[in-house]
Amino acid sequence: MQCEYFGICGSCRDYEEGYEGQLNHKLSAVKTMFEPLYAGDITICPSPTQQYRSRAEFKIYHDDGGMSYAMSRVDRQGPLKITRCGIVSPFIAAVMEKLLIEIGDLGMGHKLFGVDFLTSGEGEIAVSMLYHRPLDEEWKTTALELEKRLGIYIIGRSRKQKLILSQDYVTEKLHIGGRIYRYIHIENSFTQPNPRVNEQMIEWSLSQLDGLGGDLLELYCGAGNFTIPFATKFERVLATEISKASIHAAKQNMALNGVENIEFVRLSAEEFTQALDGVREFRRLEGLKVADYHLKTLFVDPPRAGLGEEPCAFAARFDHLLYISCNPETLLRDLEILSKTHTIEAMAAFDQFPYTHHLEMGVKLTKKGLS
Repeated sequence: MQCEYFGICGSCRDYEEGYEGQLNHKLSAVKTMFEPLYAGDITICPSPTQQYRSRAEFKIYHDDGGMSYAMSRVDRQGPLKITRCGIVSPFIAAVMEKLLIEIGDLGMGHKLFGVDFLTSGEGEIAVSMLYHRPLDEEWKTTALELEKRLGIYIIGRSRKQKLILSQDYVTEKLHIGGRIYRYIHIENSFTQPNPRVNEQMIEWSLSQLDGLGGDLLELYCGAGNFTIPFATKFERVLATEISKASIHAAKQNMALNGVENIEFVRLSAEEFTQALDGVREFRRLEGLKVADYHLKTLFVDPPRAGLGEEPCAFAARFDHLLYISCNPETLLRDLEILSKTHTIEAMAAFDQFPYTHHLEMGVKLTKKGLS
């Protein structure tokens, strides 16, 4: 990918040797990092080299020339005005320039400070417009005209305010293992930003679950990105997540895909451990007999902070562990704990964020004595 903003924009920082060069940098670093714990091959799941992001956030910069998109500069010396971005989906790229023109024409730019894009592979686009002022009925009427002109969904946001005109989500289709899965992705909620790498993450993860049997426990399930395909590998799946909005979306996605063997529960990882051990009772588990589940396998995809000592102690109870990590450093810390009870059987690297130093990892572990 060629970009006129390389070296100036703070988003893409590792680009001088092209896509293959930046990926090799990251792979070399993680191989060295995990070598004391794992000497096997690391499966590599690369990204498209451009136009791979299905969601993107831009600042809006105002000056005498009007409105511009802006990003933070790599030297942190103020905003960088941009007219295009080579890493966003073609659908986002197509609407970016038109959007600012229409916003100016309709007089909607006052106190606008940011625009967030969310798209599906089918071309649905939700655009969140962020303001430093309250939004009134006049804004809503004008925004409806903007929706009509561009064929997109507009969401207005300001302090303690969210205005939905038509809908605040898009429906994504992922191709996984010869099957199409559909997901509702809600604006301002976490979704995987790189659909093609997300498909590879799920497919690699599915391949690690073959023949395990029993029931699956998933912590940090989000909106069911992994959960729903995983349900094909187990009798039952019990999945927990602390976000009420994510649990609601997960249940919608389960119905959307005709899956019936998942129970989504709004509990944190710590709360579920307390419930499983009988330390506390939760009304959110009313009617659900956790003790009836045959939980041999645990799947986790935690935040960047990773698991930590106590959750690792809980994870060590399971025969099989599958761990997706967005932070190799905290993953290494957790694997140093887990490797006392489990053997690392497989590892993968997922290049969700090309041209950056970020690399996501996948690890399969089996309790010692079982492999």
